[in-house]
Amino acid sequence: MIDPSSVLVLYSVRLGQCMDRIVSVIGLGYVGLPVAVAFGQKSKTIGFDINSNRISQLRDGIDTTGEVSENDLKSAQIEFTCNPQDLSKANFHIVAVPTPIDNAKRPDLTPVHRATVTVGSILKAGDIVVYESTVYPGLTDEYCVPLLEQTSGLKAGADFFVGYSPERINPGDKEHSFTKIKKIVSAQTSESLEEVAKVYSSVVEAGVFKASSIKVAEAAKVIENSQRDINIAFINELSIIFNHMGLNTLEVLEAAGTKWNFLKFTPGLVGGHCIGVDPYYLTHKAETFGYHPQVILAGRRINDGMGKFIAEKTIKMMLRSEIPLNKAKVSILGLTFKENCPDIRNTKVIDIVQELKDYGITVQVYDPLADAQDTQEEYGITLCSESDLQNSDAIILAVAHKEFSQKPSSFYNSIKRAQAPLIDVKGLLRNRDDISKENYWNL
Repeated sequence: MIDPSSVLVLYSVRLGQCMDRIVSVIGLGYVGLPVAVAFGQKSKTIGFDINSNRISQLRDGIDTTGEVSENDLKSAQIEFTCNPQDLSKANFHIVAVPTPIDNAKRPDLTPVHRATVTVGSILKAGDIVVYESTVYPGLTDEYCVPLLEQTSGLKAGADFFVGYSPERINPGDKEHSFTKIKKIVSAQTSESLEEVAKVYSSVVEAGVFKASSIKVAEAAKVIENSQRDINIAFINELSIIFNHMGLNTLEVLEAAGTKWNFLKFTPGLVGGHCIGVDPYYLTHKAETFGYHPQVILAGRRINDGMGKFIAEKTIKMMLRSEIPLNKAKVSILGLTFKENCPDIRNTKVIDIVQELKDYGITVQVYDPLADAQDTQEEYGITLCSESDLQNSDAIILAVAHKEFSQKPSSFYNSIKRAQAPLIDVKGLLRNRDDISKENYWNL
């Protein structure tokens, strides 16, 4: 008969035999790199990515995402690598790969699958694997754990341990950085939870919150962005209604915002790798139980339709100005999914581009922050230069980059024809007296 005390000792040894944890981060994008740098400021860290060009740039101290400063990147003790075998040097593995959706708006688990197999191939007794990628509740236990066990030949909860700590990084936001946002942590057992909390607490100044289970942590993450998505959808729907009424939405929101408990959201394009994607992970899981979400999907439909709404408004204003569509040139300022950030993933500006092209309009896009090669590869769009904007038949200021806000009004007046409409999606220029409001509109 097995002595229970010996099992407890063996369990403790396996979990605690590597108390000085060496961290590896799998996926060095907008989420993974700040995590790797934070740990790399404390001790040696392994940074892994399958993109060899990305690894070469990081080795040279270049971060094209702009999330990490040059000094922080160069001072961090990170071994950047494309070789999965280098991950075996670590015993605390953080998976921070994208979780996109496919064309049918269903979860695409390809990046998570590949990362899990990679980690499983080097997994050893005593290791901890923590997922930060946004997933639906249950995916870590139901999908990732069996895959890790199958690949490694080890047993989760006995030989190695799994946790989940959802990422909360906001691309382009230098105030709410990785170390300054409270970190939700979870794990399979109370002992492994303490270990996960200890590791993250060593770098996260804001502290950690211990969730009662991995599923709770997964659910908390996915509803954070779903809640924001629904709130923005409500404001977007109001903007459509007020447009029919001839009311300026931002003026209405300013008035309503004088009440202490009014939630201050603004209308806009909702894209990116989080808000525009995460709700579909939650609704996908709900539908496996036979429940068809109504509010969440209604919000998604509204937000997904805003690009078409903006394009149609542009068309109507051009027609009122008697601009022939088949010879028209529309210039779009900004392509990234949000302001002051080079991230073009799941940008809804592309919906405006495609809708205008369906009318036979020549569309050109200018964005000083977006990467030209990434834009060409992702969307087949060749970014134009600032000098190409002259004589536009319509201007759509789609993204409120700081650079655009600093442009004088004379810039906008000079790059469009006299009767050309100026569509200011975020209302960046609406308070300028030297911008004619005759052919001006904001969302």
